Amino acid sequence: MEGRIIVITSGKGGVGKTTATASIGAALAMEGRRVAVVDMDIGLRNLDVMMGLENRIVFNIVDAVHGRCQLRQAAIRDRRIKNLFLIPASQSDNKNVLTPDDMIRFSKKLRSEFDFVFMDCPAGIEQGFENSVAGANDAVVICTPEVASVRDADRVIGLLYARSITPRLVINRIVPDMVANGDMLSHDDVLDVLSIELIGLVEMDDRVVIATNTGTPLVMQKGSAAGEAFQRIAKRLNGQHDLPIIVPSASKSIWKTIGTKFGIRR
Repeated sequence: MEGRIIVITSGKGGVGKTTATASIGAALAMEGRRVAVVDMDIGLRNLDVMMGLENRIVFNIVDAVHGRCQLRQAAIRDRRIKNLFLIPASQSDNKNVLTPDDMIRFSKKLRSEFDFVFMDCPAGIEQGFENSVAGANDAVVICTPEVASVRDADRVIGLLYARSITPRLVINRIVPDMVANGDMLSHDDVLDVLSIELIGLVEMDDRVVIATNTGTPLVMQKGSAAGEAFQRIAKRLNGQHDLPIIVPSASKSIWKTIGTKFGIRR
């Protein structure tokens, strides 16, 4: 059975695509699936740092696509999580070094080697996006509860449908107290605009900074609300469609509870 290639995209930068790619990939590998995460941001790679593998890079995706090395030489095995591999981006090339046709051919090799392949798509809808989606079966759109992010996600969703790729949605960096106070869009507000299948709600989590600085995926950090959400997302992608989506809840101090009971707004 051939593996699945899933592009992680958003249109807008800074919404957590790379964190999501590393976390979902690690979670699926921890469940026994053979997983590759691929950094498609040619010239500006970051996925290697997120996974703590920056010092082990010898070859990259451009080398593998152009035949300067074998796929297995470019795929760096994670020493902590069995069956998790990173294929890094090149830092010395520009985005035009790869074409969609290159990626369609390379995707056939990826499907034969891995159960899941996650393409960490660069920001924007130009060459990097075209290369990332060229060989993909599915897409996960990462969106934050902000108007600009929702607008850009809507644009990307249209482009994915035009390529016969059905996208699913992850809403990232939710601050429950802000949602409760009406200062941040709710997930229902976002879904009203985007109208695609929701597969996960991820709460804002300070441990993202720890993950980036230590190269430890969120799903390996105990007590991480975001890590637990990404684990549930991975399970849904792995076929557990009946797994309920947990909505992050606002904190309730004793004074807030008393105020709510007696109709007092603070």
